[in-house]
Amino acid sequence: MQEKVLDGKKNGLTMLILLLLGMLLCILGFIYSIAEDEPLLAVLVMIVMVVLLIMMAGLKILRPQEALVLTLFGKYVGTLKGPGYFYVNPFCSAINPARHTSLSQSGDVKNAEGLQISGQSVKMDTSSRLSLKVMTLNNARQKINDVLGNPVEIGIAVTWQIVDTAKAVFNVDNYKEFLSLMCDTALRDIVRIYPYDVADNIDTTGDGKADDGSLRGSSTIVAQRIKDKIQESVNVAGIEILDARITYLAYAPEIAAAMLQRQQASAIIDARKMIVDGAVGMVQMALQKLKEDEIVDLDDERKAAMVSNLLVVLCGNKDAQPIVNSGSLY
Repeated sequence: MQEKVLDGKKNGLTMLILLLLGMLLCILGFIYSIAEDEPLLAVLVMIVMVVLLIMMAGLKILRPQEALVLTLFGKYVGTLKGPGYFYVNPFCSAINPARHTSLSQSGDVKNAEGLQISGQSVKMDTSSRLSLKVMTLNNARQKINDVLGNPVEIGIAVTWQIVDTAKAVFNVDNYKEFLSLMCDTALRDIVRIYPYDVADNIDTTGDGKADDGSLRGSSTIVAQRIKDKIQESVNVAGIEILDARITYLAYAPEIAAAMLQRQQASAIIDARKMIVDGAVGMVQMALQKLKEDEIVDLDDERKAAMVSNLLVVLCGNKDAQPIVNSGSLY
């Protein structure tokens, strides 16, 4: 189904004036028929008045960034776009299958006449008009297993707009629910490829080589892949995905404490490695300095004892308590 824009229909004001003049003439004709006692003329005037009232249904008003998808006896006749006052066939009906569906800014799709979000009441739009504005979908957080099997919670915000009204109305049952579902499935398809943090021997690009991609460190790349995946899925609905951003990322509560301990242990190990490397370098420098300046000549046993003492002092968690030797060197 391809969109067909109805041009040359912005004659609503002219038709309104003509219809009002016709009604005024009908009223005058009805008064004249009563005064002259002509029942046949009165019946004819009433029929004309009913026809004019039916024709009033063809007047359509559109605001900026709105559209009306029109059908005539079940056949798609075209789409009205752009602000203006239009006149179309009065028997045309506007179609919008998602008019009772609201895409929440902080939750999933809701199907109800009223919507309660974070203590605030949100009024549903039940109009048959389609909004062509840029809109935002912020689906509820999803719990998904990453490539290592760790459950993570992740949420995304997707900005989108309708670019083909005919596809949005006729190709899918409800384009808003369809978009929400495609966002969830695309999110799961992409997140399961990546580890939460950098892991060894993980290929996230599909080239057969391990890389350092991760949900936490490659959020921009992950978001772009999610956007492309969603766009591929919603092309059939005439929707364009403008942007996708990760709004929330964390380990699931059931493993968050264990992962925190793991991160703390990793940080401690890294810090200890740095301390040991520095301590060994300082000991080496001290021995070399003593030898160069010929301050004292130490044998292997005394060197080993000195190295041991220096490493204990430099690598210890607490300050060392010095013991002063007031006797001989040995």
